[in-house]
Amino acid sequence: MALVRSEERGPRAPLLSSNRWYRLVRHLTGYIFLAPMIVILGLFVVFPIVYVLYLSLFRVDLLAGTWTFAGLDNYRYLLEDMKVRYALRNTITYAAVVVPTQTVIALLLAAILNTGIRGREFFRVAYFVPTVTSSAVLTLIFMWMYSKTGLLNAILNRLGLPGYDWLNDPRIALVSIMIMNIWSTVGQYMVIYLAALQDIPRTLYEAARVDGASWWQQLRYVTLPMLKPATNFVVIMGIIGTLQLFDQAFIFSDGSGGPNNATLTMVLYIYQNAFRNFDFGYAGALSFVLAVVIMIGTVLYRALAGEGRYR
Repeated sequence: MALVRSEERGPRAPLLSSNRWYRLVRHLTGYIFLAPMIVILGLFVVFPIVYVLYLSLFRVDLLAGTWTFAGLDNYRYLLEDMKVRYALRNTITYAAVVVPTQTVIALLLAAILNTGIRGREFFRVAYFVPTVTSSAVLTLIFMWMYSKTGLLNAILNRLGLPGYDWLNDPRIALVSIMIMNIWSTVGQYMVIYLAALQDIPRTLYEAARVDGASWWQQLRYVTLPMLKPATNFVVIMGIIGTLQLFDQAFIFSDGSGGPNNATLTMVLYIYQNAFRNFDFGYAGALSFVLAVVIMIGTVLYRALAGEGRYR
């Protein structure tokens, strides 16, 4: 009896694969899942940016409810406003000091904790606690410490050194905020560096020791290059955060930016124009300028760090 063998055939293509509607839905699946986040970013990020830029072209009297088109007048006045110069100078100086200082201290603390010293968990929690503590509460505590009869001056007097008027001396008022913020933020970045250090493969150090690399060479050619992604994150977040300094300067100076504009920052000046002078058009122009400053700062860092191209 002859055996009839069925003709071997390859797997049939799904019927729906030839359907144009199916292919369209398949290609749009990713966008469908992204739609909620796109809507949220559009409402709370893109729209406010566009609206502030639009607002900066008007003179807005909030109490009278009048909008008068001003064109670029707000930006022209911004160039002549001396308070803008003080605010920019203080903000940039603050960022230039705090960002590298907190980055270096965070890296040193993480390196010490990564050596496996006793009580590592305690120190990690102790350094991280200020990060999760209310900024307003920390500022009030430091205001008490900085007062003429506060703890800091008491310690200096015990050591035979003169005390300072930390809050009312224009020369050191901004420095007082720097010290407080470095202390309160270094723990957060220390944890990031500690995680990055623990993620470096031990085999790299073993290979370096076999090749005769010294401790300094291991740090320079193994540790620091492997920490570059963490450093980029820490520095960029530090730049963005420091250029938006507001609450500490507001509480320290009772919203005035004093003494003698020594603690006036860009965000504080935006607040003063928006919610004290009710000049929302000028506040919008200041906000847009601050956004440009933050963008320039991050782009310059990426260029200096060899990260000029976004990947």
